[in-house]
Amino acid sequence: MARVTVEDCIEKIPNRFELVLTAGQRARAIQKGEMLTIDRDNDKNPVVALREIAAETIDKTKVQDAIISGLQRLNDREEEVLADEASDEARNEMESLSAQYEADLYGEQSGMQVGHSNDIDSTGFQDVDINLLKSDD
Repeated sequence: MARVTVEDCIEKIPNRFELVLTAGQRARAIQKGEMLTIDRDNDKNPVVALREIAAETIDKTKVQDAIISGLQRLNDREEEVLADEASDEARNEMESLSAQYEADLYGEQSGMQVGHSNDIDSTGFQDVDINLLKSDD
């Protein structure tokens, strides 16, 4: 068996840093029990991983996706839960502020009204009587 060299693998993965990460990830996967795509020939896992890369018997993108998912702090489900918790907290805070504002006399004295977004017409604008505006001057 010919020895595997970095030059054999650089043709497949030109970036040396990416090559080291990919080979390391594949070697760890082999250690965990993933099936080999070539004969072991009494080689250790890192050498087998490099030989697989050189022979192009593994899917590089699958290995690289495993690297990325291993480095992520949150998975998709955790992000959904955190987003739900944040929106619930914001909704509760808005309801609290709205109730506090409704009870506040300052809001009523200033002519401001607190209502629900469903109470507003679809355009967001209300007709104003021009005569009322002129009388305020």
